[in-house]
Amino acid sequence: MNTIKDINIDGKTVFIRCDFNVPKDEFGNITDDRRIRAALPTIRYCIDRDCKVVLASHFERPKAGVFTPEHSLEDVAKRLDTLLKIKNNLYFDDSKSGAVITPRAKELFNKMNNGDVLLLENLRFDEGETKNSEEFAKELSQFGEIYINDAFGACHRAHASIDAITKFYKKEQRSAGFLLAKEVNFFSKILQEPTRPFVAIVGGSKVSGKLQALYKLIDSVDKIIIGGGMAFTFLKQMGYEIGKSLVENDLLEEAQKVMNKAKANGVKLYLPVDVVAAAEFKENTTVKYLPSQEIPKEWMGLDIGPATTRLFREVLNDAQTIIWNGPMGVYEMDKFAKGSIKMAHYVAETHATTVVGGGDTADVVARSGDIEEMTFVSTGGGASLKLLEGEKLPGIVALEAE
Repeated sequence: MNTIKDINIDGKTVFIRCDFNVPKDEFGNITDDRRIRAALPTIRYCIDRDCKVVLASHFERPKAGVFTPEHSLEDVAKRLDTLLKIKNNLYFDDSKSGAVITPRAKELFNKMNNGDVLLLENLRFDEGETKNSEEFAKELSQFGEIYINDAFGACHRAHASIDAITKFYKKEQRSAGFLLAKEVNFFSKILQEPTRPFVAIVGGSKVSGKLQALYKLIDSVDKIIIGGGMAFTFLKQMGYEIGKSLVENDLLEEAQKVMNKAKANGVKLYLPVDVVAAAEFKENTTVKYLPSQEIPKEWMGLDIGPATTRLFREVLNDAQTIIWNGPMGVYEMDKFAKGSIKMAHYVAETHATTVVGGGDTADVVARSGDIEEMTFVSTGGGASLKLLEGEKLPGIVALEAE
C-alpha cells in the first residue's frame, strides 16, 4: 500500500480517517489522549504542504441520527486545537444535529483556506458508517481529493470511512498515514523476523477472543505466558478446582489443543501457579493468596499471585522480543491490579524489544508509569489482535486494492 510520502498531496484537500475513540471519565474529560497525539505527525505533514485537512473519526456507539452530547467529538476538537498549535483555523461542526454531513459542515468546508483543519462530527451518528454504505462513503469523499487512512485502531472493521470510501479514489489518491504504516510494519516485522528468545504474554478475560491469536503465536514464539481470566479455562482443563473464577466450559478442549500444540512445537507455556482470590468482586472484600490448585469453591481468582509474578519475571529474563496483549487480572480495581502493574515493570526492565498490544494493556503500562520504556505501544487493541491472528484487515486490504 502507498504511504503518505508516496503520493502528491501538495496544496490539495485531504480527508484523513483518524481514530479519536479516546477514554473519558464520568465528567466527560479526556483521560488519555495518546490516540490524538499519535495522529499529529500525519496531520502536521499535510498542513506543512498547504493542504486543507478534513478529519473524521468515530467515538463509541451512539444511536444513529440522535445527537447525544457524550458522543460528540467537541472535546476532541478542543484537545486537538491545543495540541496542533496551528496559526490557521481549526473548525468543528457544532450544529448538534445528530448527523455527520450537515449544511454547517459543508459551510465550514467551503470557507476553508490552505492550512485549515475541519473535524467532522462522530461518524457513527450516521447509520451508513457501520453498514459500510457506499452512498455515505461517496458523500464523505466529497470532503477530500486525497484519502488518508491513519486509523489503525479501526482497520479491522469494514465500515464506510475505512472500506467503501476507497472505491471513490484511485490508487494514487489514497494511502496510509504515518501511524497506520508504522503499526503494520512493526507487527509484520516482529512476527516474521523476531530476535529470539521471543516471548508472548497473553491475558485478558476470555480465551474465545484470543484463541486464534494463541494458535498463531505458537508458530512464532519460544515461550508463551497466559494470565488474566482466560488462564482459568486452562487450569480447569488441567483438573484444578477454580471455584467461581471466570471459565469458558465450551472451550476446555480448545485450551487442551493449545497446550498440545505448544508441547509439539517445543514452546514453553506458563500458567499462574498462585492467585489473588476473593469471595466477591469488591474493593473492600477479603482476599487470599492461594496456589492455583486450592481456590475454594465459592471464591474466584481475580489476579495473579506473588509467586506467579516472580515466575513470570524469570521467564522474561532472557527475552529479546516481547509482545504483550491483555492484563493479568481485573486491573481496574486497585486491589487486583498488582499483578498487571508488576508485569509492566518487569517487561520495562528487560533489554528486549517490547510491543504492547493496545487497549487495556496500554492502559496498564500507562498506569504503571512504564509507557515510555516500551519500544512500541499500539493504538489498536482489536486491530493488533487480528494482525497477530494472521488476518487481513479490511482497512489495509482496501488501501492495497487496485
